[in-house]
Amino acid sequence: MTPLLVLIAGPFRSGTDGDPVKAARNLQVLEQAALAVYLRGHVPMIGEWLALPLAREAGSSEPGDEISEAFLYPAAERLLSRCDALWRIDGPSRGADEDVRRAMEMGLPVYRSLSEIPMTVHSPEIN
Repeated sequence: MTPLLVLIAGPFRSGTDGDPVKAARNLQVLEQAALAVYLRGHVPMIGEWLALPLAREAGSSEPGDEISEAFLYPAAERLLSRCDALWRIDGPSRGADEDVRRAMEMGLPVYRSLSEIPMTVHSPEIN
């Protein structure tokens, strides 16, 4: 099996009330999911990996400000158009739910658990 480019969708700002520490914890959960996808032999992507640096370079001072809003969802939408699949991890998120809706419209596989994501022949080993 050829490795898939998998967008991981889940909470980033949801449930944080603007607290950057909580948002960082949410990003860590997304990144833990990314590692799991990588270990199954695929290429994981998270929209914030693209959007946050772009927004910062455009002058954003914090997630949720007007500049970052111009990047967060649009970057994820562009990224999704290049992905082979989407993994919706647990947790409330309107943005992630929108990603699921778009992925389904595009006919992409939408995984709801890690066990649904196929292993590749070239899955890396970690001791």
